Amino acid sequence: MHKKIPLKIGSCFLALLFSMTSQAAIGDSPLVDAFVEQMVTKHHFDRLQVQTWLQAADIKPAILKSISAPAEGISWYKYRKIFMTEKRIEGGLRFWQQNAATLDAVSAQTGVPAAIIVAIIGVETQYGGNVGSYRVIDALSTLGFAYPKRSAFFLSELEHFLLLCREEQIDPLKPLGSYAGAMGFPQFMPSSYRNFAVDFEQDKHRDIWTNPRDAIASVANYFVKHQWRSGEGVFVPVIATDDQYKVAIRKELEPDLMQADLQRLGINTTAVLKADDKVKLLSFEQEQSEELWLGLYNYYVITRYNHSPLYALAVFQLSEAIADRKAGNSVLSDKAAQPL
Repeated sequence: MHKKIPLKIGSCFLALLFSMTSQAAIGDSPLVDAFVEQMVTKHHFDRLQVQTWLQAADIKPAILKSISAPAEGISWYKYRKIFMTEKRIEGGLRFWQQNAATLDAVSAQTGVPAAIIVAIIGVETQYGGNVGSYRVIDALSTLGFAYPKRSAFFLSELEHFLLLCREEQIDPLKPLGSYAGAMGFPQFMPSSYRNFAVDFEQDKHRDIWTNPRDAIASVANYFVKHQWRSGEGVFVPVIATDDQYKVAIRKELEPDLMQADLQRLGINTTAVLKADDKVKLLSFEQEQSEELWLGLYNYYVITRYNHSPLYALAVFQLSEAIADRKAGNSVLSDKAAQPL
């Protein structure tokens, strides 16, 4: 068992935390005091109760290391290999078969394709097989009190977490999640849970940890609330006639090009696009070259879930692979498979 070390939180301790092998307890600091005061005055929590929860939380150096090296920082061809595997495609097919009635009902009601819902859960947690091993309160406390770069965001999520625990009658010291505090099958952050989680079972609990039906409905609701366009596509591949397209490759995620812009840039595609719809031109690094894709509006909706074009294309391609497998087509040979 690790020894708990009282710690006054501040940016000057980050170097120490990265080198520590033992976890640290949260000590007194103005930031901690301000958070407690906010929960008491704004949300009417009991002061001693909030202090007790925070005293039971641990600052974990492993979390600080993990957030410094997210998977989205790697190249597309390496990122793709994480998700386009036989294990994840077959897992998606099984998850679809096991939850077919729920997926059919939710998809019919919301217009979000079952394949997209399944792929999101597959990318996030391998269909509930890996929902995270950190206590959510540890993750959010570590990043809120000991990661100044994004302290405001994670303290807001800690606030939402304590609120959802009160609303759902959950012990804040019990839920597990990712190193960033994301929870359950769909890896919702606490604010997303409070805004988008759905009680599909109508049992007065939005259980995204153990109930795949609530998780499926919650993912679909997330996309509906972010204006998913039913019946429309996500990505289309394109080819460039020369290098003019490079001026249109920008870091911003929102679609910004019209069909006339594509013609001017020498972008060709066999897909039929709506003349008045904006699209996003995206370049994805391969080992020896690059792939060009147009992200349609639904691509942008997927990036509301995770602000990464890599993530959006991985979800799309996995959804296509799972749907093909369900239809009886094989999209990866055993030789090509790279099991996790």
